[in-house]
Amino acid sequence: MITQSFDLPVDEVVAKLVAAIAAAPLALVAHINGQANAAKRGIAVPADQILEVFRPDLAVRVWEADKRAGIEIPLRIHVYEADGRAVVAHRPPAEVFARYGNARLDEISRDLAPLFERVFAPLQPHAR
Repeated sequence: MITQSFDLPVDEVVAKLVAAIAAAPLALVAHINGQANAAKRGIAVPADQILEVFRPDLAVRVWEADKRAGIEIPLRIHVYEADGRAVVAHRPPAEVFARYGNARLDEISRDLAPLFERVFAPLQPHAR
């Protein structure tokens, strides 16, 4: 897992990630705002959001390579607040699919790697 912290508010980090996901090009499959969901129950918690990311054509390739690996998609990016800082955690595609020992999944991971680099690039000047 890769975890980085940033000198930006969580909402700004999420906005940068969402824009970069679209530009990568990947698809934002789901955006789960844990803080907002907790607030609906009257519970105050620090910022905590999950972005689920993938693309249909890549999903088909994963299923064709190893149907069991479908449990791994979409890939997730966790954005949360810790000690007043935005933290982003994710598992690189190669790490996610390595457990299957499948050359076709390794190829998909290599195809995904530069897309994920594009997703996180806008945050790098703010990394700490």
